[in-house]
Amino acid sequence: MNRFFVDIDGRDIGTDIEITGGDVNHIKNVLRLKIGEEILVSDGRGRDYTCRISRIDPDKVVCNIEDISDNFAELPVKVTLFQGYPKSDKMDLIVQKMVELGVCRIVPVFTSRTIVKLDQKKATKKTERYRTIAESAAKQSGRGIVPEITEPVSFAKALDMASELDMNIIPYEEAEGIEESRQIIANVRGKRSLGIFIGPEGGFAREEVEEAVAAGAECITLGHRILRTETAGLAVMAIIMFQAE
Repeated sequence: MNRFFVDIDGRDIGTDIEITGGDVNHIKNVLRLKIGEEILVSDGRGRDYTCRISRIDPDKVVCNIEDISDNFAELPVKVTLFQGYPKSDKMDLIVQKMVELGVCRIVPVFTSRTIVKLDQKKATKKTERYRTIAESAAKQSGRGIVPEITEPVSFAKALDMASELDMNIIPYEEAEGIEESRQIIANVRGKRSLGIFIGPEGGFAREEVEEAVAAGAECITLGHRILRTETAGLAVMAIIMFQAE
């Protein structure tokens, strides 16, 4: 069933929901849905409304609520990805796939080895694009929320944000001890929040890893292979998803 996100307060069965904005064109001209067809509307806070389209206007689609249920697609641990800003369009892929895997927030981070340089205007424009990708991925994967995508921050700011989380991990190519890493990952179970630090191309500088560890992050290894920046986060998130659920 096609899913749409609408910022609404609690509604009752039998009442209407109005869909506006870009989703109107998507419903009318892409999906070609008709009056009487069912859709799923999420309030973005974990509640789903099964609705039937009752009216299609030029600027809005009106649907009537037939059933209300809680969304169970969210992980029990809220995961924040602190992603070293990559080159090219790699961030598009990272946002899409990390949202599918269950991350609840993505924070692009400028590190000492970040190659990309953005002024405020470009950063804002790219962030808007990532938020659109995140919403689309959330719809596709049946999420109950649209994960937050922040504007880029410094590494120091990322560490400050991470200090508010229950646990933080940082995969590092020079880390050793796969059994210790397994135990660290196992400790995710029962945590309410988790931060994952992933470096850009070239990885984190040793000094940055030391800063993260000094701030309480736990260093792990992902095995004997060195993964690309767009692969490493996905590998960690898949493991976390399996462990948490």
